[in-house]
Amino acid sequence: MDFSPQALGKAFLEENAKKEGVQCTASGLQYLVLTEGTGKSPKAKDTVVVHYRGTSITGAEFDSSYSRREPAEFPLNRVIKGWTEGVQLMKEGAKFKFFIPSNLAYGTRGAPPDIAPNETLVFEVELLKVWED
Repeated sequence: MDFSPQALGKAFLEENAKKEGVQCTASGLQYLVLTEGTGKSPKAKDTVVVHYRGTSITGAEFDSSYSRREPAEFPLNRVIKGWTEGVQLMKEGAKFKFFIPSNLAYGTRGAPPDIAPNETLVFEVELLKVWED
């Protein structure tokens, strides 16, 4: 049995795709709409303000703006591919859960020490504001 992060992530995503409400894009990004938004949707070049929580597929948290009690703000095209693609599906006020395959996350390099190479990631993202470029 292969217990590599890549094999575990692949198995997780295959099972997750069968769950009610989980949608999958052509790239392999999976998402679940927790709350629909009603505001603007960002484009890749826009800056977004978000609250988020990032975990491994086991639920181990590696980053959270909620823990810091301060939302994050960044240009959407300066983050991992899964975020750039996924957040563009949202409208201001929305909250989604993203299941991001390693090739749309940190890939073979990972983000040591918290994220292993080829690790599949899970993010809850709340889109608070879009600043158009």
